[in-house]
Amino acid sequence: MRKNIDIDETTLTKLKVLSVFEDMSVKSLMEKAIRFFVAHKESEKLNSMTDEEKEDLGLLLLMQQADRTNTVSESEVMEALNKIQ
Repeated sequence: MRKNIDIDETTLTKLKVLSVFEDMSVKSLMEKAIRFFVAHKESEKLNSMTDEEKEDLGLLLLMQQADRTNTVSESEVMEALNKIQ
């Protein structure tokens, strides 16, 4: 995806200098910085969540991975629940 953004001259100059030190293009440096920022924010959010919120998120992720075409009958569900008790 291509997006154009406006960057002030001071920041652009700093990016160019950093790209020389890192031996990468300005574009690559910006992509790396954005990936780092997003990962940091995700980690920050995860660390601030309660245990219950983490469990809910885990359940949501598992539900998204589930095969929605695979179904079970009501009797199979009740049978499994009876085994738990």
